[in-house]
Amino acid sequence: MKLSDFYYDLPKQLIAQDPLENRSDSRLMVVDRKTGEITHKHFYNILDYVNQGDCLVINDTKVIPARLMGVKEDTGASIEVLLLRRREEKLWETLVKPGKKARVGARISFGGGLLSGEVTDIVEEGNRLIRFEYEGIWEELLDRLGQMPLPPYITHQLKDRNRYQTVYAKHDGSAAAPTAGLHFTKELLEQVKEKGVEIAHVTLHVGLGTFRPVKVENILEHHMHSEFYVVEEAEAEKINRAKARGNRVISVGTTSTRTLESVADEQGIVHAGSGFTDIFIYPGYSFRVVDSLITNFHLPESTLLMLVSAFSDREQMMRAYEEAVREKYRFFSFGDAMLIL
Repeated sequence: MKLSDFYYDLPKQLIAQDPLENRSDSRLMVVDRKTGEITHKHFYNILDYVNQGDCLVINDTKVIPARLMGVKEDTGASIEVLLLRRREEKLWETLVKPGKKARVGARISFGGGLLSGEVTDIVEEGNRLIRFEYEGIWEELLDRLGQMPLPPYITHQLKDRNRYQTVYAKHDGSAAAPTAGLHFTKELLEQVKEKGVEIAHVTLHVGLGTFRPVKVENILEHHMHSEFYVVEEAEAEKINRAKARGNRVISVGTTSTRTLESVADEQGIVHAGSGFTDIFIYPGYSFRVVDSLITNFHLPESTLLMLVSAFSDREQMMRAYEEAVREKYRFFSFGDAMLIL
């Protein structure tokens, strides 16, 4: 399967730069996998597509202000550090720009010395391990010095950093938001519950590996970076109960989907646990758990577009994206949503 099979032409003006004032006012494209029918709605119409007994699965990870602007202690040169994954209490795997200035042993200062760090190793993809030194509480320091790690295609400044969080974000650890969940308001989630839908929480801390460009034409040669997940016993039971009743498991986002498919056995039973997953889902994959998928519109030639193409059908999905372009849907993180039935 070729990378170019997942290319589509997207006018730049369709890339959403700002979140809508009301989260659930975004548009919703509904795609019926069986008939191929496409319907145009708004996200609050999601209530028309969930039924009593269904289980809605959400990823409750929380984005940390992971972008730190610092200076090299020896030269004063500006340097940007993006926190990717915590290895130990004070040791982080990071992405550093410019990387050539961050050799092993380089020391970086942030916030006028409130925080400092030393590059201890260079690992895969050129990522740097940095051991930080500070006094006080790490989360408070990060909240003071860090910036939200918005994707590079968003050039506008985010006025309210909470708009790059879901309303149910709980567990710190992501370098990017699980964006399909950004459309839910607390009120809409309550209305979903009132319809008799059970809501199950999973946690997958989103790393940049999810968004790294695929650089090989044969997508089977692409390697996914691992991301940490947690599925609690009570949440697994909610999902398994819905499956046992013959109701649907509706996954909110590719991150929830990857988590569920990572922890399910061959019979589609979800098992509680935690660990790292590097599951790569592309056309030909047989889904074990997920029956319907809520997702955003993804970048051309991305692993996320490959996942939704696996869930639907590549030709069907590419037609849907072409229609989304014609209908001027808003794309990517702050853009509109799709429901695949």
